[in-house]
Amino acid sequence: MLTPLPGLISLWEKTRGDPRVTLAILDGPVDLSHPCFNGAQLTSLPTLVSGQATPGFATQHGTHVASVIFGQPESSVRGIAPRCRGLIVPVFTEGSGEKLAPCSQIDLARAITQAVAAGANVINISGGQLTAAGESDRLLTNAIRFCQENHVLIVAAAGNDGCECLHIPAALASVLAVGAMDAQGQPLEFSNWGTVYQSQGLLAPGENILGAKPGGGTVRRSGTSFATPIVSGIVALLLSLQRQRGQSPDPDAIREALLQSAVSCQWSEGLEPQRCLMGRLNLSGIDILLKKGGIQAMSENKAMDIPAKGITPLEGVLSLPEEMATVTPSACGSGGGKAQLAYALGELGTDFGSEARRDSFTQAMNSGMSLLDYLAANPWAAQSLIWTLNLDATPIYAIVPMGPFANVTYERLRTFLADTEVERVSIPGYVGGSVKLMSGQTVPVIVPEVRGMYSWSVSALSKAVMGKMSLPAGVTEAQVKVKSRIEDYLNRIYYDYRNLGVTPQERALNFSATNAFQASVAILEATGDARVLDKIAVEKSPICRPESDCYDVKLSFFDPENHQRSRRVYRFTVDVSEVMPVTIGKVRSWSQA
Repeated sequence: MLTPLPGLISLWEKTRGDPRVTLAILDGPVDLSHPCFNGAQLTSLPTLVSGQATPGFATQHGTHVASVIFGQPESSVRGIAPRCRGLIVPVFTEGSGEKLAPCSQIDLARAITQAVAAGANVINISGGQLTAAGESDRLLTNAIRFCQENHVLIVAAAGNDGCECLHIPAALASVLAVGAMDAQGQPLEFSNWGTVYQSQGLLAPGENILGAKPGGGTVRRSGTSFATPIVSGIVALLLSLQRQRGQSPDPDAIREALLQSAVSCQWSEGLEPQRCLMGRLNLSGIDILLKKGGIQAMSENKAMDIPAKGITPLEGVLSLPEEMATVTPSACGSGGGKAQLAYALGELGTDFGSEARRDSFTQAMNSGMSLLDYLAANPWAAQSLIWTLNLDATPIYAIVPMGPFANVTYERLRTFLADTEVERVSIPGYVGGSVKLMSGQTVPVIVPEVRGMYSWSVSALSKAVMGKMSLPAGVTEAQVKVKSRIEDYLNRIYYDYRNLGVTPQERALNFSATNAFQASVAILEATGDARVLDKIAVEKSPICRPESDCYDVKLSFFDPENHQRSRRVYRFTVDVSEVMPVTIGKVRSWSQA
C-alpha cells in the first residue's frame, strides 16, 4: 500500500508487528468482515456508541483508518502493522448527510481511559475539535495524563481546516500531532499548521491513501485522518522492534525520535515554513539510527532545520463552535473480564429521558406541586426517573439502583435531592450499559453501592472534621485557617482534579475527599506550621496487602513566606481493590527539598 514511503520496506523486513504491542483505534465502527482483516488480531470494546458496522460514513471512516494499520499483507489493503494486536473503540456515529456526529470531550476521555485499561500502547485518534485557546475539558486532560503515567502514546490528526489553527487532542502536551503531505513531500493545502504543531507535529502521507471499504473493496481517501494511522502504525512497528530485542516498550522515546529525525520540506515559492510542522516522517533516517544502536540514539539526532516555536494546543476537521466541546473525525474536515469499578463525585440530578415521560409526570402532579413533593407523596415514582450524577451541570453517569436494596437506594437519592444544603454526593458502584437522556446525550450507567453513598457540603464537612480535632473552643484564628485549608483541599479535588472516578488513581483521590478526616490531620499540622497546600498526587503504593490494589495519596505543603524552607509531604494509603475503598495505616509525613 505504502511502498513508495522510503524506509518502510526495510522496516518491514525487521518486523510486521508484534502481538504483544496493542494499538487502539478510537473512531467510527469498523466492518471487521472485510477480507483485509482476515487473520488480524482485533478486539472490539463496548462503548457508548454502537460498534455495529453500517453503510454510513462513520463505518466508512473507521474501517478505512483501521485497514491502514491492520490490513493483512496478502490482502487488497496492506496495513502498516498487521501483526500487532488491535482494539476497536467506537466513538463516532452517523450524522446528517456525509458527516459524522461528534463525540464530546468527556466521552473521548472515557474511551481513552478504557483503551489504556485494555492494554493499549498506542492510541490513534483521527479526529478532533477546532479550538482557539488550546485548552481541553479537565476530564480529557486527566485522560491524557493517565496515558503519560502508563506510557501510552496518543497519535492524533492535526485537522483539515487549512489554517494556522489547532485541534484537540492533537495540540495537547505529550500527544503526537500528524499533518498530511502529498507524494512529493509537500504539505497539503488543507493540513493545519498551528503554533503547537511546530514542536510536536510531523507530516505523513495523506493524499489518496488506499483503504478498505465497508462491504468489500477498496477506496482512496485524503486527509489528516488517513495520515495519522500511518504514523500510529510506524510507532507500533518500532515498539515491536523494542519487544523483539527484549527492551521495555518506550512510546515516549519513539515519539521524540520521530520528531527529531523528521526532515524539512522542499520549499517552493509561497510556501510558509511552518506548514511543514517539525518536518516530514523520515523512516530512512530512523532505519539508519536503528542500525547505529537502537532507539535511544535516535533522540540525539538533530536533523531538523525548522525552528520549534512556543506551545499552545488542538485538532480536527469539521469546524464546530468551541462551546460544544466535541471531537469530530478529521477526514471530513472494556471488553469482557472484571466489572468496571467506579467511585465518582458530583452533583445529583434527574432526567425524564423523553418528552412523553416528562408529560406523564407533569399530568400526574397536582397544580403547583414540585417534583420533590410528588416524590415524597409517591416514592415509587423515583424508579421512573433517570437519576444522574453531574459535573458542572453535565451528566456523566445515570444512577440505576438494582438488587434487593434498590428501594433503599432510591430513598437515599430522594433524601439527597431534597436536602438544599447538599453540594456533592459520592456514588461508588459498578459501570455497565448506557442510558439516553432527554437531551439526546448517552451516558454510562453506574449501579450504586448504597453503603458508600454520602452527601455533604464543603462547609458542613469541614465543620464535621474540625469537630473531631482538639481545637480551642470558640471561633479562633486557628479554626478559621484550618477551615479554610480543608475547604481549599476539597475544592481542589472537586474542580482542579475532577474526574470520572474509574481509574484506581481517581477512585483513591475521590475517596480521600469523602474520608477528609485523614487528610485533615495533615492539613491541621501543616497550617500550624505556616504551610499551605501546593500539590496533590496519587501514586501506586510500593507496599500493599496480598490481592489488594493500593495507592498513596500525597499532599505537598510549602511556606508561601519562605521558599527556602523544605516542603512537607503527607501520605496516606488507600486500597481500591473493592467497590468500597478503604484507608490503610496512619498518615506518614516527611520533609522534602
